[in-house]
Amino acid sequence: MRKFKKLLFKLVLLFAFIAGCILVYNAFTFSSLQIRIEPIENIEIDDNAVQRFTKALSYPTISNQSKVDTQAFRNLDTFIEKTYPLLDSLLDKEIVNQFSRIYKWQGKNPKLEPILLMAHMDVVPVEEGSLKDWEEAPFSGKIKDGFIWGRGTMDDKFSVFSIIEAVNLLLKTDYIPERTIYLAFGHDEEVGGRNGAKSIAKLFEKRGIRFEFVLDEGGMVLNNAMGGLDAPLAMIGLSEKGYVTLSITANLKEGGHSSIPPKTTAVGLLSESIYKLNQNPFPAKIDGAVGQMFNFIGPEMSFFHKMLFSNLWATEGLILSNLSNENTSNALVRTTIAPTMLRGGFKDNVLPTKASAKINFRILPGETVESVQQYVREVIDDNQVIVSVSGEGNVTEPSPVSSTEAFGFQILHTTIREIFPEAVVAPSLVVGGTDGRHFTNVSDNVYRFIPLHCDKVDTKRFHGLNERVRVENYKNAIRFYQRLILNACR
Repeated sequence: MRKFKKLLFKLVLLFAFIAGCILVYNAFTFSSLQIRIEPIENIEIDDNAVQRFTKALSYPTISNQSKVDTQAFRNLDTFIEKTYPLLDSLLDKEIVNQFSRIYKWQGKNPKLEPILLMAHMDVVPVEEGSLKDWEEAPFSGKIKDGFIWGRGTMDDKFSVFSIIEAVNLLLKTDYIPERTIYLAFGHDEEVGGRNGAKSIAKLFEKRGIRFEFVLDEGGMVLNNAMGGLDAPLAMIGLSEKGYVTLSITANLKEGGHSSIPPKTTAVGLLSESIYKLNQNPFPAKIDGAVGQMFNFIGPEMSFFHKMLFSNLWATEGLILSNLSNENTSNALVRTTIAPTMLRGGFKDNVLPTKASAKINFRILPGETVESVQQYVREVIDDNQVIVSVSGEGNVTEPSPVSSTEAFGFQILHTTIREIFPEAVVAPSLVVGGTDGRHFTNVSDNVYRFIPLHCDKVDTKRFHGLNERVRVENYKNAIRFYQRLILNACR
């Protein structure tokens, strides 16, 4: 027996040694996927471009579900036409549903598929009562401390006007692109894009226009993005999560008086259902866009992290556990569950027969609206609780995953490395929604990236207080789009 234990111990040591050798070998052979590019010399961007942007920010083009502030959008339209006359005179312009815009810049070679650069002109409202917490008025466009302040500086007039400025620069030099370039600027992205981007996409589809690639907002260049990675991370979204809100309704045959409550009440049953969902999150996984992201990031990390990400066969559980502990990274690896609205009862001493909740789900690629409903029903497992798709809001399946091998990704990768040479480029998954999801029928490769370089803590400014962007960052965005066009049209 003693000999057997010694033999077993030696086998365990041998197995541990072999496993350790494999872990170290995989880490050492985890090759970089970064394109090696020489940084280019920055073109000079006139300060007048910044002043034009600040003026554009002063128009409160706010999206609301129920109405459109027509005057604000008309004022912005007039501003664009007066400020950038070359766009109207040299490009073909089309207005869609009054306020969205398409520009066509005809290329020299009709055999090349066109590309589409997108952004949206609308912004979210400022929360009522929060004005006192803004350091500068949200529609002032004020420049202070090296920053431009106001709604739209990050989401998404930043993209609209850096694209326009880049095109304007090239038009001034009489540049004609090799391939046709389309620009599309929607006016209602913040409420789903139905009258803007979705209508534009349907027009392209009806006309049989297909794109080599589409670029919309999404990932950005982020400092301190992940532990173990010292360099800024430039994330190109390959896909975005789906969206559905489910109504969870507890239905009982009887209510009654609160002085003699039964063991099961509608409010109690609904609470138990929500608790069950919170205790049974969707499974976490590393695959698709997120799996590819770690393949790009891993080789650029510290040796310990490199060893972790090059050996997912052994470390995936540990990594998923760690990612699940932080809200941002948790959203990358699983379908998320977010109760957002509750309704039940009408008097404090009356037991209602119904109680309901709205629960929002952001769906991981590989899952569907139907599979989410099925999972929720199985977890709740009670025929007194009805699960249905809410009639409010959008319902979208996760978008297809675009290729990292395609021309569009390679051009984006190259351009990012030219303009942000210190950044590590990686594919990623966009956990929110963009107008890009409407264009998967007109291109196999829809990418989501804005050339916005900021700190991780600044991401809270999206849709939040004190939205702002560095002046130099806005100039870099103009440089990025100008260079992107040149690279795509060689």
